[in-house]
Amino acid sequence: MATHQVTNQAVPLEGHDAAALDLALLEGVRREGGAAGLDRLHRIGRKAGDPTFIHAGELANTNPPVLRTYDRFGNRIDTVEYHPAYHELMREAVSEGLAGGPWGDPVPGAHVVRAAGFALWTQVESGHGCPISMTYSVVPALRAEPGLSKVWEPLLTSHTYDPSPQPIGHKVGAIAGMAMTEKQGGSDVRANTTRAAATGPAGPGEEYALTGHKWFCSAPMSDLFLMLANTERGLSCFAVPRWLPDGTRNAIAIQRIKDKLGNRSNASSEIELDGALGTLVGDEGRGIATILTMVNHTRLDCVIGVVGQMRAGLSQAVHHCRLRSAFGRPLVDQPLMRNVLADLAVESEAATATMLRLAGAYDRGEQAFARLATAIAKYWICKRVPMFAAETLECLGGAGYVEESPMPRLFRESPLNGIWEGSGNVICLDVLRAAAREPESVAALLDEVALARGGDARLDRAVDDLHAELADSADLEVRARRIVERAALVLQGSLLVRNAPAAVADAFCATRLGGDGGRAFGTLPPGADLGAILDRAWPTP
Repeated sequence: MATHQVTNQAVPLEGHDAAALDLALLEGVRREGGAAGLDRLHRIGRKAGDPTFIHAGELANTNPPVLRTYDRFGNRIDTVEYHPAYHELMREAVSEGLAGGPWGDPVPGAHVVRAAGFALWTQVESGHGCPISMTYSVVPALRAEPGLSKVWEPLLTSHTYDPSPQPIGHKVGAIAGMAMTEKQGGSDVRANTTRAAATGPAGPGEEYALTGHKWFCSAPMSDLFLMLANTERGLSCFAVPRWLPDGTRNAIAIQRIKDKLGNRSNASSEIELDGALGTLVGDEGRGIATILTMVNHTRLDCVIGVVGQMRAGLSQAVHHCRLRSAFGRPLVDQPLMRNVLADLAVESEAATATMLRLAGAYDRGEQAFARLATAIAKYWICKRVPMFAAETLECLGGAGYVEESPMPRLFRESPLNGIWEGSGNVICLDVLRAAAREPESVAALLDEVALARGGDARLDRAVDDLHAELADSADLEVRARRIVERAALVLQGSLLVRNAPAAVADAFCATRLGGDGGRAFGTLPPGADLGAILDRAWPTP
């Protein structure tokens, strides 16, 4: 019918190379030592734009996992069934080395390339990234127990995805999960009540039986879990397999799968442990210190995931505004919309530069810098993404609000990384503890920021203000968010002043550090070079 002719509508964003569109990402990878992986990133970028994989992401999200507690004869089976699309996405992620790849092939820039690839692949679907992240993060923690690492590391670093439910002796690849929090404590893991008793000799590398309840066990079909439980000497860390060597299931009962706001393709569960057998990793009573190695890497992945989500939202917004017209010209040419899109692009580039600098620190063993900067970046970038997602959705208007659009999924996903691995207050308090116990981490952060000294007066003033904040010991906990926010902004400003085009760095420093901007996106000052920012955010032939 003539009244149903479709005009002035965008088409789906597909058939593109997501890496080629992201100049900030590619430049950052080169800068941080990952140039050898650029061909691989373009391959992942083309997959991220492939309509087949985009559809697989939609299917995995709209067909969430299902818990099968019993078989038809009444036998307890505790099986989680996933849609085939979920397994397809997992297979691609593992094959591209986004799980344990950097540990199995620790070439220079391995963590940088993996971070960039993970950010690209996240744009397809975020939920399956959780077990990919935990598999990546568990490897350095397991190295505290060499005997355990020798058995598991070859499987965790494999490029073959093997979801088969059987002991690892019959598998060619493995996935890892984590179970830390409990109902009564949440982030306060010292309130955990799960108990662990040695089945024989006690000590690192020995077997213990765990009994208790875990409130959040993500990816319960994983092959191995790191868990916290109390021994007589305090909270300790254990590696708990899903299957025992004799082919029987470990005593882990899945109670239910959480019905979550977002991240729906990933099964987050509650589990009961009734004498589940695990191996002590590290010393008794040192569980938090042991598992913190894993936590630091998962916090890095929180930043990576958010960077991918930001770029996905920005790409959808720019793509739509280039093809949609209003008031006589394309939306992307409307001055106010250009301001909004450019402001979003500045935010996305700042997050991208920070993420890649962090990954480079993990590559180069810059532990002091990574310890503090990871937590600071995790807090601030994750805080920005819900507002970012809402603004990108608004760029599409009503077309972005319907479920056929990818925008609702991005919006529902946006709060997750701010909660996972420590919500805002927990992260800020952790920064204060790290600063007090590891002053070298503060020095490393300030040294990094100082590399841009003299490059922008607004950044210099913000750095001076940060020094003053850090020197003031009064009411530290009350001021913790203020301190961490300022630290994140000066780190981002320093990175952009040193590495980004002048238009991007100037817009960031003017609005985020100099006060010449508003509280919403789209408030860049009149002198900002919007055209240069947008040309960088969306390069066209």
